[in-house]
Amino acid sequence: MTNEINWGDLTPELFLKEYWQKKPLLIKNALPGFQGSIDANELAGLAMEQEIESRIISKQPDNKWQVSHGPFDDFEQFGEQNWTLLVQAVNNWSRETDQLISLVNFIPRWRVDDVMVSFSTPNGGVGAHLDQYDVFIIQGEGKRRWQVGLPDSSLETLLPHPDLKQVSDFTPVIDEVTEAGDLLYIPPNHPHKGVALENALNFSIGFQAPSSQDLWSAFADKLIDNNRGEFRFADKNRQVTAEPEILSNDDVKSLTDFMLNEVNDSTFFPLFIGQYLTQSHHTLELLIPMEPFTNEQVKGFTEDNSIEFLPVSGIKSLISHTPSSNLFINGDVFQLEEETLELGKILASSQPLTMEQAKSFMGCLKNNQLLTTVLNKGYWYID
Repeated sequence: MTNEINWGDLTPELFLKEYWQKKPLLIKNALPGFQGSIDANELAGLAMEQEIESRIISKQPDNKWQVSHGPFDDFEQFGEQNWTLLVQAVNNWSRETDQLISLVNFIPRWRVDDVMVSFSTPNGGVGAHLDQYDVFIIQGEGKRRWQVGLPDSSLETLLPHPDLKQVSDFTPVIDEVTEAGDLLYIPPNHPHKGVALENALNFSIGFQAPSSQDLWSAFADKLIDNNRGEFRFADKNRQVTAEPEILSNDDVKSLTDFMLNEVNDSTFFPLFIGQYLTQSHHTLELLIPMEPFTNEQVKGFTEDNSIEFLPVSGIKSLISHTPSSNLFINGDVFQLEEETLELGKILASSQPLTMEQAKSFMGCLKNNQLLTTVLNKGYWYID
């Protein structure tokens, strides 16, 4: 499976300049030969699992919409047309699906949320809607007609079902049939509608776009968890006022600065944001060993060239150098030093670590300890 987009006349730089969060784009045959990273039967199997979020959206003969939530026992009741199965975070359970994220490596990995996969029968879809985040939709097997419009404040929000939000009809600027290997980019708040013309698979790389409310709420929780922000507002240089009923501009600024003190903390906020951005929004298959590995055991594993170290599929990792170098994995933080930085970069890239690579790091105890720790937390495993 290719790990690069066939951009044609575009480049990643031009895409970011001209299209990213500005206007939609369809690239025909962007992934030549691509049929999918998982087939419909495998996707149905995932939808039968309790810990995996799935739903089926169907349109009834009376034009009413129905939403059913997984796990599912079987799919016969839905018939052979007019329905779509959507499974969230398939990349957490399918390594091949997780590798699709490398297609957008020109964007920082922390911006990526997950890869949702949908299977649609003929005439299946979820109706016209819009998302508040960017998405790349890769067509697998089958064909689908896509219509994409521009942001329009006059669109009405429709609720044909309590669990389904749609929008009223829109004027498309893209109206095309996608086939295997085609790639559709849709910016936030652009209405779109996809209808399958035959049994079809779609792979949607969705991006993480936290709201200010999300960040402030999580940051407040972090302050509480760390017993920070408990000190009180002070104004020892207060001057006499002739208008006690007035909240002055100076006081507003002082209170604003007071609230921002913790956000502007060059140590605390980078730790918070690194942990926040790497926390998975969906269940991960963590592989915690029955008995913790010792440093000696891990070093010994590197003598067997038939095995390799692998990251858990879908794990979120990143490195921040502010104010010091730290590796973040799934909300945990590991301080990096000069000796461990190279290994940290490999772990953050979520790429397999061969025994040859691992062996080269084992001469340093700190590298040995770092690898042992991530194995014991179940973030990486031995295959």
